[in-house]
Amino acid sequence: MREIVIVGGGYAGFYTAWRLEKTLRRSEARVTVVDPRPYMTYQPFLPEVTAGSVEARHAAVSLRRHLRRTRLIAGSVTEIRNAGRTVTVRLANGADQRLRYDVLVVTAGAVTRTFPVPGVAEQAIGLKHVEEAVAIRDRLMTAFDQAGSLPPGPERRKLLTVTFVGGGFSGVEGFGELLSLATAMLKSYPELSIDDLQFHLVEAQGRILPEVGNKAGAWVVDSLERRGARVHLNTQLVSAEHGHVVLSDGEEFDSALIVWTAGNASNPVVHNHTDLPVDERGLLMVRPDLRVGTGSEPVPGVWAAGDDAAVPDLASPVPGAYTVPNAQHAVRQAKRLAKNIVASLRGGRIRHYRHSSLGVVATLGLGRGIFQYKRIVIKGFPAWLMHRGYHVLAVPTWERKVRVLSVWFTAALFGRDLVSLLSVQHPRKAFVNGGEPDRSDASEAHPQPSRRPAVSSAPPNNRA
Repeated sequence: MREIVIVGGGYAGFYTAWRLEKTLRRSEARVTVVDPRPYMTYQPFLPEVTAGSVEARHAAVSLRRHLRRTRLIAGSVTEIRNAGRTVTVRLANGADQRLRYDVLVVTAGAVTRTFPVPGVAEQAIGLKHVEEAVAIRDRLMTAFDQAGSLPPGPERRKLLTVTFVGGGFSGVEGFGELLSLATAMLKSYPELSIDDLQFHLVEAQGRILPEVGNKAGAWVVDSLERRGARVHLNTQLVSAEHGHVVLSDGEEFDSALIVWTAGNASNPVVHNHTDLPVDERGLLMVRPDLRVGTGSEPVPGVWAAGDDAAVPDLASPVPGAYTVPNAQHAVRQAKRLAKNIVASLRGGRIRHYRHSSLGVVATLGLGRGIFQYKRIVIKGFPAWLMHRGYHVLAVPTWERKVRVLSVWFTAALFGRDLVSLLSVQHPRKAFVNGGEPDRSDASEAHPQPSRRPAVSSAPPNNRA
C-alpha cells in the first residue's frame, strides 16, 4: 500500500487529506497527517475570537473528528530528506520518529515573522493561533478590570493602551475588532471614558491592506481614526522594552498589550531542513500543477500548497506572478492537489491550478467592514455582513457552521459576553496559594509568551 505523508494540518493539509479520504479506496493508499496541534485553525475567525464574537473552539476544526480514515501523528516535522524518501518527526515526548513515504505533500504553513527589535520577544504576542487570540482578548479585559480601580495617571493609561504592529489583513482586522470590543466595554465601566483608550496601529509602509486599492485603504485608515485610533504609516517599531514603545517617527508611549502581525516567514523546516528545491524567499519551488520542482524538472511524488509554496498564478495578467498566500488560495489549491494526487496514482490527467480571486473582504469591528472585487468597493455594514456570510460558508463542516451561527445569534440577542478567563493560563495558582492574597508582581497579569519567536532578517511582508 502506498504511503502518503502530509506535513502540516492547516488549511491546505486538512483539505487535501479530507478530499483524499473521500476519493481514495481503502486499499489504494494510507494517508498520514503530521501536525503538533490536533486541530485546523480557521484563521479568518481569529480577529472575531479576540472580540468574543466567535468562541475559540469554534475557530478550531478537530482533525480526529473529521479525518476518520487518516492516521494522525501529533508532532513537528524537523527534517525532510527526499533523497531517502523520509520525514523526521519530533514527538511530544521529545523522541524522534522517521516516516517513509511514497507521496509527500508539504503544507507546513508559514510562521509569524519578527525582527530583532528590543523587547518584542519578551513583550509582544502574535495573532496566528487560537491560543493567541484568546490571550489577547483576556488581557484586554483584565486590563479594564485593573484600570477601573486605579486613578487617572500613567499606570491606568498604560493598561488601556494597545499597540498593533503590521497593517496587513490580520493586523487591521484584529485591531478593528479589539477596538470595537474596548469601546463596547466602556458601558460597563462608568469610571472609564473613551479618552482613556489609546489604540495604535503601526505600519512600515505608506498604506495598510495592500490587497485593496489606495482609496479603499485610505478609507479604512480614516474610519479607524474617526473611532479614536491612531494609525502610524511609514513608521517602524524601534523598541518595546518593558512595554515602553518607541516609534521611528519619534513618538513614545507605554503599552500593556503589544500584538505583532507584521507578516509571515516560511516554515523553518522548509527553509532550512530539506533537500527539496526552494527559492530565494525560502519557499518551495512549485509547478503550476502543484508538483514541487521547476518547469523542466519535477520532483517525483512530492507536492506542495499553501503559504510555503511558490505557486505560479496563472490567472494573473502579470508574468511570473505567484498566488497570494491566503486562505482562499490554500483551500482551492488543496482541492486541486488532492485530485492531482489521485490522478497520478491512477494514471489519469494532472491539471494545472488556476483560480481567479473572488475579491477581498475584511471586518473592521462589529457592524463595520470593507469588500473589494476589482473596481467594486463596498464599505460599512453591508461589507461586514458579506464578511460574515462568506466565512460562515467557507468554514469547513456543517457542525462548525451551526455552532458559529448560534453564537452570533445569541450575541445579537444578549450582547457580548464580557468575561475574562485569563486565570486559566495559571490554573494552579489558587490551589498553590491556598487562599492567601496573591503577592506576585503586577506584570504577571500580562504573562509573557512562553517561547521566543523566530527572528528573521527578511523584509516585511504584510500579505494576508
